Amino acid sequence: MNLYIRYFDRETLVPSADAAIDFLSSIGDIGMTPMLETDIREYVASDVFYPKRYKVRPRVYFIIIKTEAATMQDFKEKKAIRTHSDDGMSKDRQMGGNIIKLNEERAGWYEGSIDFKRVLMVPGTGKFQYRDSHFVAQVKAFSPIDCYNRIVEHLRPRVDERSQFPSAKGKNFKYRYLGPAKP
Repeated sequence: MNLYIRYFDRETLVPSADAAIDFLSSIGDIGMTPMLETDIREYVASDVFYPKRYKVRPRVYFIIIKTEAATMQDFKEKKAIRTHSDDGMSKDRQMGGNIIKLNEERAGWYEGSIDFKRVLMVPGTGKFQYRDSHFVAQVKAFSPIDCYNRIVEHLRPRVDERSQFPSAKGKNFKYRYLGPAKP
């Protein structure tokens, strides 16, 4: 695991937290404090793979990114992109699957769930408001995207036309393949 650090046009790829702190200490604008040093060491030791941004002064930051890249050129060419294994995926993401699998044809029964914004009238005032609604259905479909389309086609005439349906690619649509349909 290496660390990519950038502050304006100064950048480097270092193998450890100590090397990162040495690089940042060599930059005059960045005041290396014990608290900043501790925070950098905790970020490096953590399982978090999101880039970390540190404020130097208003609207001025430096960034640290964890990477598997061995060289700066590999990092720039994005050859060491981290892929997530199924072991670390939550149950919801496993049910939702990957975006690539949405168009994969696999005819049979699917259980699809959709969270959408439904327009409902408030009885006391007569005004309308958006309410989060959850809908689950078992659908006979050819693919996950077909499952999504069939659910939306079912809901559209039954709810107010101003209701908002999420994208099939987002986290608000999840599906699970139940098995092949009997002939």
